[in-house]
Amino acid sequence: MTQEQSPPAGPDLTHGVALTQFTDQKLLGHVGDREILLVQSEAGIFAVEAHCTHYHGPLAEGLVVGESIRCPWHHACFNLRSGEAEHAPATAPLASWRVEQEGELIFVRETRAPEKTARATQPFAPHNIVIVGGGAAGFAAAEMLRREGFAGSIVMFSSDTDAPVDRPNLSKDYLAGSAPEDWMPLRPASFYNDADIDLRLRTEIVSIDTKGRRVVTADGTKAAYNRLLLATGAEPVRLTIPGAQQPNVHTLRTMADCRAIIEIAKGARRAVVIGASFIGLEAAAALRARDIEIHVVTPGKRPMEGILGSDMGDFILALHEEHGVNFHLEDTVAAIAGKQVALKSGGKLDADLVIVGIGVRPRLTLAENAGLTMDRGVLVNEYLETSVPEIYAAGDIARWPDPHSRESIRVEHWVIAERQGQTAARNMLGQRRKFDAVPFFWSQHYDLPINYVGHAGQWDNIAIEGDIKARDCLLKYQLEGRTLAVASIFRDLASLEAELRMERATTAP
Repeated sequence: MTQEQSPPAGPDLTHGVALTQFTDQKLLGHVGDREILLVQSEAGIFAVEAHCTHYHGPLAEGLVVGESIRCPWHHACFNLRSGEAEHAPATAPLASWRVEQEGELIFVRETRAPEKTARATQPFAPHNIVIVGGGAAGFAAAEMLRREGFAGSIVMFSSDTDAPVDRPNLSKDYLAGSAPEDWMPLRPASFYNDADIDLRLRTEIVSIDTKGRRVVTADGTKAAYNRLLLATGAEPVRLTIPGAQQPNVHTLRTMADCRAIIEIAKGARRAVVIGASFIGLEAAAALRARDIEIHVVTPGKRPMEGILGSDMGDFILALHEEHGVNFHLEDTVAAIAGKQVALKSGGKLDADLVIVGIGVRPRLTLAENAGLTMDRGVLVNEYLETSVPEIYAAGDIARWPDPHSRESIRVEHWVIAERQGQTAARNMLGQRRKFDAVPFFWSQHYDLPINYVGHAGQWDNIAIEGDIKARDCLLKYQLEGRTLAVASIFRDLASLEAELRMERATTAP
């Protein structure tokens, strides 16, 4: 064992453990050097690997719900019986072990083949499915189609230069230099060949022939479909000021964007981040890890007040200032000339690198030109169907009837895009599953994670449990006494429980 490795946690399960050793339905132990989680539910006792297949979150700190367990970090959900990843952001299954009971003791000695999850009957099996978009929703849909046993053609068009990647990490560890590039692909290149998914990169779809059921690429190539998923995502809002097109000015959306920023950052001493959004501040934190002087320019009084409220906004401001970030509040950038940024207030900032994080806008042109019904996004029903038969939409472009907020909403969150892609895939196979997942996102600032469940476009009260400054809190965003969303810092289990309450509130008779 090297010095960097820690011994596996808990008792050796090959020697047997008593049920009295379980805490809150769970017991963390090991078989050899593999950490195993024993979980007791009404259906029996299950043994699965102890860490989430997404970011290696500790499932022993998660929430058991029926025959499933939810990860405390990013709310992935796994079936305990089969090991299958039931809800994104995880897509890879957990390994599982055989459980044996001898008298009063439980033994785990060997791995077992996972039980195959029963699949819904497919009343219609299309021959050709086309997916437009190579982001979270598009990837999740393609992966789920194959997982559901779909044997027809899947063609996935992406205007990106890279196969689907873990986009949230672009503004976090990868930009900071602590995550290698081989961590970034959602699946290795071999996955698409092995799963017979025809992934066509650097390919723009310019029109949809809804009557002929085919899409047309920029070079005139046509691809027929029986079912079509639009997952075109969003694109960064661009600056329109003088100097916005300079080579040291960048947005952050793709792997290519991030590689370009990293290349400049290698020799940069100062950077200006325009916008105090999640992307902007995560990028600021990542670049501070590279010992770059950071200036953030934002028109607001405090960062992210419109999403998290003033108290959390003040805390995030102070957190970044503690790490050396300089803020220029209630100000904007008027022009960029060479390595100098001119502020509307009259000040000037030196900048080897400028990152623009002033928001994104959904890519709607393709859907608009195809005649789909629009409402500040592509309008879909509870099954993620658009107004045109056989066409579905998911991800950043989709506006759906959210049963939790009781509004028609569109959000730009990675996890919701993946879960919509998964639901759309099943519905393209005729399963008729309503999309009722609770919105969830996470943000990372240095060593501090912020989890957010639900959706609160507005609120009239924020109930604060714990202490924000002590980094131990849960905030409830309420409207007329009803909690619409919850944000938390280091209260992972409470965040999972809030998500579960929201789910049950909409399914209760």
